[in-house]
Amino acid sequence: MTSHVNMDFAGVCVEDAKRQECSAQDRISKMQQAPASFIASQGGIDRNDPRPLHKQVYEALLASIRDGKLPLRGKLPSERELVDLYNVSRITVRHAVRELIQQGVIHSQPGKGLYVAERGGGFELQVLKSFTSIAIANGRSPGHKLIEARIVHAPLEVSRPLFLAPGAEVVLLSRLRLLDNIPAVVQTDWIPAARVPGLLDLDWAVANRSLYAELRERYRIHPKRGQTTLSARLATDEEAAMLELPSPAAVLTVDQIAFDDRNRPVNLTALVHHPARYPLTLLQSESGDFTQY
Repeated sequence: MTSHVNMDFAGVCVEDAKRQECSAQDRISKMQQAPASFIASQGGIDRNDPRPLHKQVYEALLASIRDGKLPLRGKLPSERELVDLYNVSRITVRHAVRELIQQGVIHSQPGKGLYVAERGGGFELQVLKSFTSIAIANGRSPGHKLIEARIVHAPLEVSRPLFLAPGAEVVLLSRLRLLDNIPAVVQTDWIPAARVPGLLDLDWAVANRSLYAELRERYRIHPKRGQTTLSARLATDEEAAMLELPSPAAVLTVDQIAFDDRNRPVNLTALVHHPARYPLTLLQSESGDFTQY
């Protein structure tokens, strides 16, 4: 009798363990598939919000990724589900998704759908992506503190790479870039003033304003290729103070110039990196294609 009871009890325990295991697997599966109902709690679209609808969809999806409602390697809801969830058009959804893909936050698997991208161990060296998009793609919160924004007459070392006459007017935009509110990079950009009228009328004290996003959306300027030069030197006293480095301290410098589809210079950028807070990763392969593991 005792043996029969123990066997029955053991059987119940095995079945219960199986049910618990299946339940856990089911929860994981549901998270990875990320149905629309699972992310609906992130909020919908506010028609009274002055932001464009695609920006609201983009930010809602980005919030779901940051909060883990859309986990790493998790599949996004289908386009139809997103249209129904946010009550917007397919064009609006595609615009939001395209921006997430451009920023490396999600990626497309042909025939399967859209998935949340894995985060790398460093920050990929890129001339055609903004600091904002690279930070977001790495799961970090970008920001900045404005150092200086004004029109200046370009010195020779600025006018020459921008194909401008010496002394031509350029927009000087200098910012301390932040990762999760921690100083990481001192960034200075020079942009030909004639190409970006009104750029300085924007509020550059806004913590998450992206220069490249403004160039694309406001001025229809699209960087297509670029050149990068890496070097290292000792930080100036001012740079060391802003980056919270002891003095003397070495910094990594990155000088970049981007060109549009007509080979016209878009902007000249000088970056001073905190060597530990913003490590750079260069991905290479013999074929020119690579997969980041």
